[in-house]
Amino acid sequence: QVHVIETGGGLVQTGGSLRLSCAASGRTFSGYPMGWFRQAPGQEREFVAASMTYNTYYTDSVKGRFTISRDNAKNTVYLQMNSLKPEDTALYYCAASKNSCAGVGCQRQSTYDYWGQGTQVLVSS
Repeated sequence: QVHVIETGGGLVQTGGSLRLSCAASGRTFSGYPMGWFRQAPGQEREFVAASMTYNTYYTDSVKGRFTISRDNAKNTVYLQMNSLKPEDTALYYCAASKNSCAGVGCQRQSTYDYWGQGTQVLVSS
């Protein structure tokens, strides 16, 4: 059985930083996409960032501020979030797929088979 668990959320002031971690167990995702999505109160869940072998993808609003990385040996993906803004406040979900993807395919929620429960990020102004 596959489990995906996010950690690292919390409360931070505007301009601060947080690092989210996502550990997967039950199968290896080396060579397959892992990504981050977020859902703000009253809004739909949206794509944030994804990592697929040699490529990374970001939504425009986080480019230059967030960095996704992964440690395949640990089956773990990270999201380093810098220069945080109040609009980054959301429940952040990690997701993993058992199929490869490319381009916009890596940004679709339907691409991902396994999801964590989410970790809350709150950015105060």
